[in-house]
Amino acid sequence: MATNSMAGLITGAHSHLSRDSDEHQAPTRQGSSKTCRVCGDEIGYKENGERFVACHVCGFPVCRPCYDYERSEGNQCCPQCNTRYKRHKGCPRVVGDEDENSDADDFDDEFQIKNHREDLDRQYDVNHVENGDYNKEKLHPNGQAFSSAGSVAGKDFEGDKDFYSNEEWQERVEKWKVRQEKRGLLNKEDGKEDQGEDDDYLLAEARQPLWRKVPISSSLINPYRIVIVMRLVILCFFFRFRILTPAYDAFALWLISVICEIWFALSWILDQFPKWFPITRETYLERLSLRFEREGEPNQLAPVDVFVSTVDPLKEPPIITANTVLSILSVDYPVDKVSCYVSDDGASMLLFDSLAETAEFARRWVPFCKKYNIEPRAPEFYFSQKIDYLKDKVQPTFVKERRAMKREYEEFKVKINSLVAKAQKKPEEGWVMQDGTPWPGNNTRDHPGMIQVYLGSAGALDVEGKELPRLVYISREKRPGYPHHKKAGAMNALVRVSAVLTNAPFMLNLDCDHYINNSKAVREAMCFLMDPNLGKKLCYVQFPQRFDGIDRHDRYANRNTVFFDINMKGLDGIQGPVYVGTGTVFNRQALYGYDPPVSEKRPKMTCDCWPSWCCFCCGGSRKSKSKKKSGKGLFSVFSKNKKKKMMGKDYVRKGSGSMFDLEEIEEGLEGYDELEKSSLMSQKSFEKRFGQSPVFIASTLVENGGLPEGTNSQSLVKEAIHVISCGYEEKTEWGKEIGWIYGSVTEDILTGFKMHCRGWKSVYCMPKRAAFKGSAPINLSDRLHQVLRWALGSVEIFLSRHCPLWYGYGGKLKYLERLAYTNTIVYPFTSIPLLAYCTIPAVCLLTGKFIIPTLTNLASVWFMALFISIILTSVLELRWSGVTIEDLWRNEQFWVIGGVSAHLFAVFQGLLKVLGGVDTNFTVTAKAAEDTEFGELYLFKWTTLLIPPTTLIILNIVGVVAGVSGAINNGYGSWGPLFGKLFFAFWVIVHLYPFLKGLMGKQNRTPTIVILWSILLASIFSLIWVRIDPFLPKQTGPVLKQCGVEC
Repeated sequence: MATNSMAGLITGAHSHLSRDSDEHQAPTRQGSSKTCRVCGDEIGYKENGERFVACHVCGFPVCRPCYDYERSEGNQCCPQCNTRYKRHKGCPRVVGDEDENSDADDFDDEFQIKNHREDLDRQYDVNHVENGDYNKEKLHPNGQAFSSAGSVAGKDFEGDKDFYSNEEWQERVEKWKVRQEKRGLLNKEDGKEDQGEDDDYLLAEARQPLWRKVPISSSLINPYRIVIVMRLVILCFFFRFRILTPAYDAFALWLISVICEIWFALSWILDQFPKWFPITRETYLERLSLRFEREGEPNQLAPVDVFVSTVDPLKEPPIITANTVLSILSVDYPVDKVSCYVSDDGASMLLFDSLAETAEFARRWVPFCKKYNIEPRAPEFYFSQKIDYLKDKVQPTFVKERRAMKREYEEFKVKINSLVAKAQKKPEEGWVMQDGTPWPGNNTRDHPGMIQVYLGSAGALDVEGKELPRLVYISREKRPGYPHHKKAGAMNALVRVSAVLTNAPFMLNLDCDHYINNSKAVREAMCFLMDPNLGKKLCYVQFPQRFDGIDRHDRYANRNTVFFDINMKGLDGIQGPVYVGTGTVFNRQALYGYDPPVSEKRPKMTCDCWPSWCCFCCGGSRKSKSKKKSGKGLFSVFSKNKKKKMMGKDYVRKGSGSMFDLEEIEEGLEGYDELEKSSLMSQKSFEKRFGQSPVFIASTLVENGGLPEGTNSQSLVKEAIHVISCGYEEKTEWGKEIGWIYGSVTEDILTGFKMHCRGWKSVYCMPKRAAFKGSAPINLSDRLHQVLRWALGSVEIFLSRHCPLWYGYGGKLKYLERLAYTNTIVYPFTSIPLLAYCTIPAVCLLTGKFIIPTLTNLASVWFMALFISIILTSVLELRWSGVTIEDLWRNEQFWVIGGVSAHLFAVFQGLLKVLGGVDTNFTVTAKAAEDTEFGELYLFKWTTLLIPPTTLIILNIVGVVAGVSGAINNGYGSWGPLFGKLFFAFWVIVHLYPFLKGLMGKQNRTPTIVILWSILLASIFSLIWVRIDPFLPKQTGPVLKQCGVEC
């Protein structure tokens, strides 16, 4: 009986229980929903035959296991009304129950689990006679069975089972059995009979939620919020003082500084308030396995298609891509449910041959990883890590096999290096394949589509004879005159090819340099995506980006810890994190433009204090009620047909079946009524949305993924070639409403924004071991070019119709989420006031003017309060986030460095591109593949991005020298006003210090171009300073000259 109930739990149906419950129990007010909103299981009944109600305030449907878990492990509150759960009879006490008024009988019921076996037998016999077999479950409504063997002492701690995890409980049971055997109170036969009880507990554990939300402690988050509000109030008084007390002797400087400060305050609001509700989440992988991977049953975990994108194998080394692919093929997931698709947008024969070598090496690498459970499963990073690799390894053969595998990997690297060396010089006649035929991609801008399947069900097996995950090489067709949309176009091609060949319901998107660092990363995502309630509303699960090869002090803030550990946690508490381009597991249906399923609203609470015709709680007149009833009936019809919405239009989703011929769709309309006919799409509408591919359209109509019936591999490969043709997306919704959205080089922000506007939610998953790791450009020039590309994409979105300032107000985007998206596209424009603000200190020092007049005592108070609030905000933010102060300081420094260089250029390039039609080339960030540690940190590449910050540094240094010289010349009285100007100038120099250090190069070997540029700027500013002549006192009135007469 327990097995059948668990099967019903997974499929979301407990039909036999619902029928019996209707026969034996009249419905109550709280029993309107029979399914638990947390785990999706049946709620069940109490011992007295009444339906279990966890919360007596709102009646939110929660089953008994979820109620017990929330009381023992969670925050002990109802998920809907946030009221603290009261203890039911028979439930163990938890901290806080002492404050409740409980009867003496309830205290006795807490220990009813300790009653004698005969009392339970009598209760079971009575129920069995009255209600039949159903009461077997009714006696133990949560799948928890009482022990029928063993001593009474063995039952003493059964009531404590809910306080321990499965592993802790198993260990505690074993220790107890050992003690009982030593005392002679338990024999081995009793232990064997108790095994059935442990199995029942495991089944109950599988019914628990797969994840839970962990809010930030109120002692950490409440002071943080209070300081934010205080800082906002202080800012208002500060600006009141700044506006009402202008500096008339330097009015222009004062006006510019006030405008800049107001812009900085608005930017701070956009950045700060989306962090108002930060949360963290934790997953339970053991429960996922217990629920979907049962012994003797088919594995029910959902299939996953993994996408890896690459453009230029010379800038993105093939050995890096090979390591990413190997980490995917060896992931801890069923091999028949993993498919890896590698997109080669450069049509490189080098990558093609490298993948062939990678597939051959994977036949030995994958079984080695799974046999010894090593981490990470990218060989380059596994063999190079400086840890004790023998830790937790007990197999005697491990050392020998590891040495052999390391030698084979080194041989594999030599093969890849030889391919790279061969590819450096292209033959005049072009590349030729091994069979003598010319390589189709010799012309990278004019070539046909190419697909090659290396591994899979029909491919090679590993050295142990086991199946390997599928590995597919893809290069989409390119022809002159057709737009290709860079990375976004390549990702949409991967979506279509994977839908035709495997059609997994979920897709993992990775850059070629981001390998899987945690082999259970896919399982972490499945804890959310396969959740019976939350999973249907999720468009993607986003993981944080972590990086290898960054210098210890992270000079240029490559780790971006503040964004990934603070901002993203804040967004997770609103509608979900933004999509950052890699390390994301997508719901395929969300990329197809469908709206999320609409959950049925609960009826409003009513009261019995007044008649229904005059009670305001009932929610209005009879006319409105009739409308609600008719609307509910319409919803029920839609739910029967599994109707979904996409961009305001209704689509019908089919659970299974073949739909290769689109004409059959229209022919099938004859058997439907008018309501169902209106919800089906015609052939032209399908083709207008998805393109002219019947196979692909049929795959979009399969509800839970999988290929339509009656397919064969040869026809599927031909259709896959068709869907990656260069003209397939013409006159379709691809890039507009479906797939990755076109119109910006940062397609990730735009794609996630469109999904959130439709009402989808996203989740931020931060496992203890980083899920993915990648490489980052650690030298100054490459880092600035990377930031330039991100900022340029934000400017493009700002100047497009998808700007969050005016797009999607009729949708379901939450306001704080809109603020966050507005911040992601507005921040490049902060570079203009930032550049002006960093120039003001030097101008003040050179001219002797200042933007602030003489401070009064009250004004000094507001200045000090503002500085203290800024410091307190940062300190409290570090407390609840766990970010170090060094990471926060590096982030502040690079905000200034990037703001006065890359962001500034991005604004002007974006304006030229959108308004003037002048396009800029997309530069691929080079991926590090050198053996020397931090070898590229001191690599200097001159670029125009370095001109503005270099100018600012020299200008402020010259200003400091001029200000100190003037104070020395003018006497003691001039030092007081000088301190404010010097503090201002040193603030700029300290923030630009990492940039200055990067200019110096390794061991202070300053490049010649920097020396020449410094001399030029210093000469210009020195001439300006001499022209101003600050050493001579300024005279007012007539000019006095010697008359030549001795008086």
